[in-house]
Amino acid sequence: MTDETGTPLNAPAPPPEREPAPPPAPQTAPLAPPALRRTGPVAWVVSLALAAMVGALLFVGGYLAAGAAGGSCAAPNEQFAAFCEAYDRLKEQFVDKLDDKALAEGAIQGMFEYGVKDPFSGYMSPDAYQRAREDLSGEFSGIGAEMGVRNVDNPDNLGDCSSQLSDACVLVVIAPLEDSPAKKAGLQAGDVVTAIDGEAVNGMTLDDAVGKVRGKAGTDVTLSLRRNDQELELTITRDTIQMREVTSRMLESNIGYVALHGFSNASADQFSAAVADLLDKGATSIVFDLRDNPGGYIEAARKIASEFLADGVVFSQESAGDEVKTWEATGDGHATDPNIPVVVLINKGSASASEIVGAALKERGRATVIGQPSYGKNTVQLWDDLQNGGGVRITISRWFTPDHNSVAPDGIQPDITVEVPDGTPPERDLFLERAVQFLTNQATGEHRSPVPSASAPGSPSALLTPFGSPVSYDPRGLAVGLG
Repeated sequence: MTDETGTPLNAPAPPPEREPAPPPAPQTAPLAPPALRRTGPVAWVVSLALAAMVGALLFVGGYLAAGAAGGSCAAPNEQFAAFCEAYDRLKEQFVDKLDDKALAEGAIQGMFEYGVKDPFSGYMSPDAYQRAREDLSGEFSGIGAEMGVRNVDNPDNLGDCSSQLSDACVLVVIAPLEDSPAKKAGLQAGDVVTAIDGEAVNGMTLDDAVGKVRGKAGTDVTLSLRRNDQELELTITRDTIQMREVTSRMLESNIGYVALHGFSNASADQFSAAVADLLDKGATSIVFDLRDNPGGYIEAARKIASEFLADGVVFSQESAGDEVKTWEATGDGHATDPNIPVVVLINKGSASASEIVGAALKERGRATVIGQPSYGKNTVQLWDDLQNGGGVRITISRWFTPDHNSVAPDGIQPDITVEVPDGTPPERDLFLERAVQFLTNQATGEHRSPVPSASAPGSPSALLTPFGSPVSYDPRGLAVGLG
């Protein structure tokens, strides 16, 4: 079993230079609020288990075995006696036939929702859990297309499309990935998907639809599409898709721009290569975009922060029993020279691992933070698999900034706040414009005030990504998933 750091709970810690990949299925067992979006693929987490919860989870298997034999369920202690009694009464008296699988999943969900009362601990169904594990690994099996939900009646109001797809809330192709099966088959940005393998998407959630588009590499999926006024079908052979967590480009005034969309197994190496490439192209300052990045692995956060920090503390992690682990910079970053100014862009969608990195660069005086307050999450979860193929995640520790501050509940407070007035055209990026202005002024000597070292107030709250949903949001008013 592993936590979001990838560290085995009952074994020596791995070498700090590389986080191990999640264990292979089926013996495996990290996130973002439903309103978090990203401009790239979503990444999640993988692994868990606490000894204190073992008895509570085992009772599910116990009552199923006993119930199948016609006896009473086996309670781990007297506190569960009422539960077993309720189960027995249901099985004996309910008018319709009951599904033990559904009862078991409901019991697990209820245990987390009403017993734990931690929004970042919870249960994931087998399908959702498998997709989460794939995303956090940095690759998945599918067609390689970014898909989203668009409100065709009122494009500015995505909230009306938060539940199910419909004639108004359509499933739209945002973009096929380069060299993907979707691209090769002719799928185009703007295509509206009306059915998947003959099944209408209306009534599905985005999560449902993404799950149906994904599947085993080498198998086919047929998409029914509406392209302008044309109706057509495309059959696409799924393949293993390597996700790109990083986008980068050169801006004016020798400013390099690099955006990170998640903290998966692959993200740190991709990010390091992008930063090195920008410097080779002549970048003298860097905009580091963490907006709407929901987080991921701790080790990835440490390595990415180390691209800008030569040494010293990145963050600390505190677990039960006063156990404290300090995570320090790796010392092999490409942009650790303090003469390379750095701006970090954040917003409410910057969570968990994003906040580890943003807070470290801010408090260590290595970057100026521009944007809006971040999400405000400073807890770490363990994820682990269950016998039914699903998984559970449990909060096992809290992390703190280099100055031992918590980002919960108020988030990282930006050094420069950017407000986006109503009516701002979606193609305008006021955050990035402000960052470019700031760095250009620094380069010309118009503004050379020191980077403030401020802390984010708040008390510990509760993952390294907040939730386990594939739904995110982008600036075009789209809920996004990757199929």
